[in-house]
Amino acid sequence: MAERFCWTAFDVTDLLPQYWPDDIKGVAREAEFREYPPTPFLSREAKDVKHIYRGRVRADKVQLRLPWLYKLYRSEFLDLAGQAWKEPLKPALDGRYGIVLNVQQGNTMRFECHVDSNPVTGLLFFTDHPRGGGELVVANDPDAVGVDALEANGSVIEPRSGQLIFFDGKTYPHYARTLWSAGDSRVVAVMNFYTQSCPESTRPDGLNRHLFGQD
Repeated sequence: MAERFCWTAFDVTDLLPQYWPDDIKGVAREAEFREYPPTPFLSREAKDVKHIYRGRVRADKVQLRLPWLYKLYRSEFLDLAGQAWKEPLKPALDGRYGIVLNVQQGNTMRFECHVDSNPVTGLLFFTDHPRGGGELVVANDPDAVGVDALEANGSVIEPRSGQLIFFDGKTYPHYARTLWSAGDSRVVAVMNFYTQSCPESTRPDGLNRHLFGQD
């Protein structure tokens, strides 16, 4: 486990198929946009936050509509994750949450301030946000709670299309900022990886029930 927050980045543009922009745009339009309640066990939102408006493409649709992305998650991206973490990693066996797409549209959405249930998180950005807005903010303090705390003492990562990053999302709370423009969109693939010391079996009891209605 890292003593302080850090991340490792790879440019994986050459690993993506030439048609990936059209594929990603098409699937992102089918995201489920709604107000999601804070996630049990994992949320680090302030107590007064009851819902976060955001969009998500579930893992089953990613596997069906983006088979090349699912294959990369379990092969080349898995190898890169191992290089970043310096120890063997495994992808999720449960196909309901191994890799999903998070989608924001316009300047009213953000992503929940939370920690992850898995020890290593991979994020592949499909959009650029150099002008401000849409950045990933990660707390330098593992005990931080709420967006204000992360903004006061956090590391900021600007999304760059084709960049794949790996970090310890289980220890460090993180969230995605609201986008700058009403016409902007942000799409990122989120991947779960596990270690021998923190296998998939450590996923909190009841989390799947909350997310999928069954264990």
